[in-house]
Amino acid sequence: MQWTTNKLADLKKSYAEALYPYYDHAEANTFLNILIKSFFGYSRTDLAVNPDIRLTESEMLKLHFAIKDLKKYKPIQYIIKKIDFLNTRIMVNESVLIPRPETEELVDLILKKETSSNLRILDIGTGSGCIAIALKKNLKNASVFGVDISKAALNLASKNAFINEVLLHFLDFNILDPKPVPDFKALDIIVSNPPYVTRAEKSEMKENVLRYEPHEALFVEDDPLLFYKAIHYFASDHLKTGGRIYLEINEKFGKEVALIFKRPHFKQCKIVKDIHGKDRFVFAVKI
Repeated sequence: MQWTTNKLADLKKSYAEALYPYYDHAEANTFLNILIKSFFGYSRTDLAVNPDIRLTESEMLKLHFAIKDLKKYKPIQYIIKKIDFLNTRIMVNESVLIPRPETEELVDLILKKETSSNLRILDIGTGSGCIAIALKKNLKNASVFGVDISKAALNLASKNAFINEVLLHFLDFNILDPKPVPDFKALDIIVSNPPYVTRAEKSEMKENVLRYEPHEALFVEDDPLLFYKAIHYFASDHLKTGGRIYLEINEKFGKEVALIFKRPHFKQCKIVKDIHGKDRFVFAVKI
């Protein structure tokens, strides 16, 4: 592959122009800044101060293939293979969902409410492990378990726990077919961001999400409440009296999810809005 220059400033300008048919100018330049910082450690200030920074051929190849991926609408997080989640660095790939700001809000909600030590916490559908890891880093005496049906996700979650220097327990477990059940009795907290996007909402989603993120972690087939019913049934047996449940939800089904947890075994059930004023979380306490 031939280039006319190896000056990073010139390459950045050229690649920005190549991305403009695919993204608006601000987004294209933001992506380039992220790639350059992530791959080579150079900030926008570094380039302004030293416009003669040059790349090696292998570095240019790395940037070139990243641009090709962006043209295919591959999410930038999958290209750089990481994301910052609260005070953690989480590695991501196409076996797990990219953690969203709403999920950061879910963890923040828990941390504002939970101050006790020695908690037993279960994260259902752990994916990259971002929820479990962030909770463990902030609730250091807690015993935190993460479960998922994807072995690839569990492997990545274990790597993320190692990177963030926390001890967690990740297990292969299907909440829709909970047999056999690991030793999850007397849990203090159950947290989950389960699949909650209906197939009917598929047309509203961006192409990069549909093309790259794992559908089994996003979509429910027919019943948008499927996982919440299963979690309710499981939590009824495995949360201790006074145990709390925290769930991320589809904004269109807040009342329906809350109704599930207003049934026997729970109290103080309420819907919590996200920073955009949308119904996004359900909180309940086991009787």
